Amino acid sequence: MKKELAEELKAKLEEQQKSLQKELESFATEDPNLEHNWEAKYPSREDGDRDEAADDAQEYDNALSLEYSLELKLKDVKMALEKMENGTYGICEKCGKEIEEERLKAVPEAKFCMKDNK
Repeated sequence: MKKELAEELKAKLEEQQKSLQKELESFATEDPNLEHNWEAKYPSREDGDRDEAADDAQEYDNALSLEYSLELKLKDVKMALEKMENGTYGICEKCGKEIEEERLKAVPEAKFCMKDNK
């Protein structure tokens, strides 16, 4: 991989990492004891009625789904950055061949090439 492309992709991954962490921090806290694990905060109201409690439960359920999705994406981004550091970035985890540049430009955290994974 060309050095210029690698630098461009690294910058993109670092920006994604910051953005994902910021979004997660807005409604969840990171578990200090378990890497890549976040916990959505349950909405708390001092004095609420049943309707508000039901709304809180729905809001929390939605936050859990979003948390899980963002958590997985953040994990993939961090793993891609680690691969850059150890020289294995851009290699398909399934077949061991290089991942296409176009794919990496579109999805810098991609783990697989498109050749054998259709």
